[in-house]
Amino acid sequence: MTDMRPILVFDSGVGGLSVLAHIRRTIPKASIVYAADNAGYPYGTKAEAEIAARVPALLGRLVERYHPRIVVIACNTASTIALVHVRSALDLPVVGTVPAVKPAALLSKTRVIGVLGTKATVRQPYVDNLVAEFASDCTVLRHGSAELVDLAEAKLRGTPPEPQAMKRVMAGLYDQAKGDQIDAVVLACTHFPLLAREIETASPPHVTLVDSGEGIARRTAYLTQGQDWPIMRQGRAVFTKRDENVRQLEQALATFGLDEIDYL
Repeated sequence: MTDMRPILVFDSGVGGLSVLAHIRRTIPKASIVYAADNAGYPYGTKAEAEIAARVPALLGRLVERYHPRIVVIACNTASTIALVHVRSALDLPVVGTVPAVKPAALLSKTRVIGVLGTKATVRQPYVDNLVAEFASDCTVLRHGSAELVDLAEAKLRGTPPEPQAMKRVMAGLYDQAKGDQIDAVVLACTHFPLLAREIETASPPHVTLVDSGEGIARRTAYLTQGQDWPIMRQGRAVFTKRDENVRQLEQALATFGLDEIDYL
């Protein structure tokens, strides 16, 4: 029998679609269930204890309903806080999102790199450990922005960000001491690659953006290699709350191959 089990991709909102795009290219035959916890959005401003409890419980319900072969947590905040709890709760492979500090350090010539994420992510000891292991000879400047997450969500609903708003957000990174020496910026939130063009425009020309999407897709392909995929792939988006924003996202979701919408 053909293995019909999908890949479950999870985020608080639509940021994980940037990861889904890489998974689509790497595993084109995969059926996808994309789950957005819009009832809990945004994660980046919530207490860590709340995320650590909410994410495993929610993923447990999603796994019970959709029976995926693998879970991809396409959210830096959820991964840095709840990944250990999710893996202990679920009896299937779980891929998390790791801020791309290592590749950024490898390509930096100035040895000054930026980490742009949510406030919850950039303050995590997990990021401290990545910096200590892979970028100990670099100056690492961090900036957490909830506004940038909202701008990415709005862009997918059809409202592109104003250039001055982007400049204001990015000033929080580049206006720090040594900020003018940054030559690599880690997009440590999966929402931010959706704004890559806008971030590049609001950045100095010598800055390179680095994210984790390609690495997550490679890891997902590795953990599912040799498995059968259905002849006709399916794409479904699942939300935890009904609201007008979901309707406004329908066109964008369809461009990512998500033609059906469910609610949990």
